[in-house]
Amino acid sequence: MTRPTRTHVRFALPSSLGPEAPARASQLQTHLAAALGRDTEVTIASTYEQLARELLSGKVDAAWAPPFVCARIEAMGVRVLVRGVRGGASAYRAALVTKVNSSLTLDTLKGTSAVWSDRDSVGGYLLPMAWLREKGLDPTRTFQQQDFVGNYRSALEAVLAGKADVTSVFAPAAKSGVPDETGIAELWPEQQSQFRVLGYTDEAPNDGVAVSMGVGSAVVTELEKTLLSLPQTPAGQALLKDCFHADKFELAPRMGYRALYRVALASL
Repeated sequence: MTRPTRTHVRFALPSSLGPEAPARASQLQTHLAAALGRDTEVTIASTYEQLARELLSGKVDAAWAPPFVCARIEAMGVRVLVRGVRGGASAYRAALVTKVNSSLTLDTLKGTSAVWSDRDSVGGYLLPMAWLREKGLDPTRTFQQQDFVGNYRSALEAVLAGKADVTSVFAPAAKSGVPDETGIAELWPEQQSQFRVLGYTDEAPNDGVAVSMGVGSAVVTELEKTLLSLPQTPAGQALLKDCFHADKFELAPRMGYRALYRVALASL
């Protein structure tokens, strides 16, 4: 007997949206239900791990996920449908920084200490981890101590106070003819001149919307069209700003998160 086609669409958001997550979920649910013409449920995953599990298991049909989750599930066969575009860029990178008066270089990092924002932070931990390993520097052997302090600003404060030698912050993607910058200009502008960049990592794509492997092609097509068309209406523009923190979406290239595969899979 043929099973009836399920018309209910389940979409998940990460808990990183904070206290406003329930309101954003309701806002998105209303919009998707109207645009897709299907019953829609938008839920909030309690952790990034839960978000990945529910996509892999098919418990949810699609989810807005941070880059390292996209990398993890993409490496396992899940398709990332679209990715966010912010400030004209669909990718970003990280900058490994130290105090401006420090004599440290990549060649003299051994025996120093590092402070990171969070184990699940792409710009604050995962990207620099992958980049250092590609440079032949195993972080567990290079640093005599590594600590996590919860956010970028606290990590920068620890370095400036001499409690750690290096940290990492997000940075805009490189643009031809535009000087390299770091997120310190946004995070702590009054102290920006007190830090020096040791190096920039490879770029990684922005957050993306991934679809479970069991989702029918009709739903995928409808969802893609809906997300790409968000900038065309005031309601869609509000969703982009409030829920996705993006200017628009673009189609995600196949295997576009491979720069993060190694650390994303290692964090399982």
